[in-house]
Amino acid sequence: MPMTQETGELDGLVRNRLRALRVAHGWSLDELASRANMSPSSLSRIETGRRRLALDQLVTLARALDTSLDQLVEAADENVVSSPMIEGSHSQRRWSIAAKPDLTVVRRRITDPPPENTARLRAHSGHEWFVVLSGTAILALGERRLRVETNQAAEFPTMLPHAIGSAGGPVDVLIVFDRDARRGHRQDLDEQPAAPTH
Repeated sequence: MPMTQETGELDGLVRNRLRALRVAHGWSLDELASRANMSPSSLSRIETGRRRLALDQLVTLARALDTSLDQLVEAADENVVSSPMIEGSHSQRRWSIAAKPDLTVVRRRITDPPPENTARLRAHSGHEWFVVLSGTAILALGERRLRVETNQAAEFPTMLPHAIGSAGGPVDVLIVFDRDARRGHRQDLDEQPAAPTH
């Protein structure tokens, strides 16, 4: 079967990914070849395009590199850059992640401290991660109050009673919710984007 320009580009993309993943793991040709049970010279010829890509070898290499065959051969997505959806009266920005549809990214400006009364903290299924872009955030986790400074991040299971607030001035945060955490914050995200409890 003749190689078209499209299959040739995919072939080159897969070879580049193999090498990039090997380098990212910090492995030499010998180390990856050993893990994939093939000779270093065969692996070198695969990476440089001097040997045809065989499906069985790709499956073995994907497993050795701790990835999947689907991810290894996935075509490049033309939609690399995306714009946020603007929601709510406070112009909250929200992004979706095409490759991980169960994750939601939200940018929020928070101006109020978290509630002092722990009974007002919310708990629900899920996991949450956020990074402080500017200012200082206070993360309330049950009885604990943690300061999260600019460029610091926090990660926690949302089954812990929690709230994010500001420490005396506006704080800008970028929050990543998994599907369950997103569901737990649906009202805040859809109706009250500037609420101190997210």
